[in-house]
Amino acid sequence: MKIGLIGYGKMGKTIERLAEKNGDEIVLRIGSGNADQLTTENLRRCDAVIEFTRPEAAFENILACLDAGVPVVSGTTGWLGKLPEAKKICEQKKGAFIYASNFSVGVNLFFAINRYVASLMNGHHEYHPSIEEIHHTQKLDAPSGTAITLAEDLIEKVKNLKTWKLDGEGEGILQVKAKRLPEVPGTHIVSWNSEIDSIELKHTAHSREGFAGGALLAAKWLVGKQGFFTMQDVLGIK
Repeated sequence: MKIGLIGYGKMGKTIERLAEKNGDEIVLRIGSGNADQLTTENLRRCDAVIEFTRPEAAFENILACLDAGVPVVSGTTGWLGKLPEAKKICEQKKGAFIYASNFSVGVNLFFAINRYVASLMNGHHEYHPSIEEIHHTQKLDAPSGTAITLAEDLIEKVKNLKTWKLDGEGEGILQVKAKRLPEVPGTHIVSWNSEIDSIELKHTAHSREGFAGGALLAAKWLVGKQGFFTMQDVLGIK
């Protein structure tokens, strides 16, 4: 498989290492120093493109791939206000696009567990859910895209939750806490607290390889398909 990388930081280099180990070829590497090489001609050399950049660049990068008719997988967070527009453009251009706040297979199983537990807890109003995420100090957005996905899934399943807020409190508000510490693995905790006990769901990433491997899996799955998809589609999780 011929893969293009838009974003050649730590994540891009991890994807490259895993891809080459699997016998795939990286035919395009776009970093901060060669953005001028992000052309239709170069993109069309790729079977699929994996995009991990910055929130302010993601939408235009995805649009460039859709314009070139190349399947694109994006894991950039912090730009979700434009995701509905990206989905619409994908549909109009009959393109192929996967967005995920987190490509780790383990995290996507964690998402499914979170939804299932939320459906069980929906009628037990004595329990109050909250979310905490911990990441390294270089992470730009807070809360993380993964925490936002967890929060939105809770709001969908639990009737007395109306919205989430960073460090928020009050009736109908799901509190989300974000911590930034030096050299820590990404950690997400969903807690259900009552006066008599607590229940916690926790996922801790040990390296970037889980995210990189999931992105490669998604890119391979996407080739030959048309439409907008998520990791639930890739993994067959309902």
